[in-house]
Amino acid sequence: MLGHERGASEHTVRAYAREVTNFVVYLEKKELVDIGTVEHLDIRGYLGELYARGLTKASAARALAAVRSWFKWLAKEGHVKQNPALLVSTPKLPKHLPRVPSAEEVNRVLNSLEEREKAAGPAKLRKAGDVDQEEVAAWPERDRVIFELLYGCGIRNSELVGINMADIQWANEAILVKGKGKKERYVPLGGEAAEAVRMLLPVREAKLRAAGKGGMVDTGPLVTNLRMRGNCRLTTRSVGRIVKAIAQSRGLPADVHPHTLRHAFGTHMLEEGADLRAIQEMLGHERLSTTQRYTQLTVGQVQRVYDETHPRA
Repeated sequence: MLGHERGASEHTVRAYAREVTNFVVYLEKKELVDIGTVEHLDIRGYLGELYARGLTKASAARALAAVRSWFKWLAKEGHVKQNPALLVSTPKLPKHLPRVPSAEEVNRVLNSLEEREKAAGPAKLRKAGDVDQEEVAAWPERDRVIFELLYGCGIRNSELVGINMADIQWANEAILVKGKGKKERYVPLGGEAAEAVRMLLPVREAKLRAAGKGGMVDTGPLVTNLRMRGNCRLTTRSVGRIVKAIAQSRGLPADVHPHTLRHAFGTHMLEEGADLRAIQEMLGHERLSTTQRYTQLTVGQVQRVYDETHPRA
């Protein structure tokens, strides 16, 4: 249902299937074999068991969302009369505003990638943790494109790795991005990002032809893996490792990941006076309330500066 009707990603489908399986195991332990007899109190009991195992409210909320979707499908197919999960309140989650690096910090990283510090790169990156050293720091042109598109376009990790050559609209200075729920949108391809892509293309073409995959030069993925394995597409996990390793080697905190650059995009745009709805469109947020988190974030940053600097704070 998730994959076909709602266009959920494979990762979401797997996660929901895992949560539903765990819930079914719980029901079997409670000898609730008839799904039609399950009540909202049983679901609350399941959440209570999750808390007892030490799971966070966020994990419990994710489990409840999966159970709700499952019962919605069961009701639609006529297996149950109603959805008992609708009577269970979602756990109230604490509002954690992510730390966003400053524009100066991000620019420092981007400038270092532009300068292609090949000699210093690998030695520093080995200190950054468990990363594939052959994948990380071995292709500076590609790694610069990763950072330029994540920060310069505000796209998601999954959207980045999903970009194909045909999606780059040079004439319109835009990229066609496939977002959540298979929704498509155009994002501006800024000057620095466009330059980074142009610098990557000749190297990318040479690697593809050397691997005997010249047919993918004009049609394959923009961001490829180093050895041109399989369909040549770089994985989101590899992107995460590359971003984390390079960011740490350039002095950014250890918790930096691809979504951090997306947050930075929205925050810095808002700080420079961009319209909230324009940011919503570029980020591909379905609800404006999601984009408004960046308003809270900038207010939080102002409050922190006030607390740290005002004598009467």
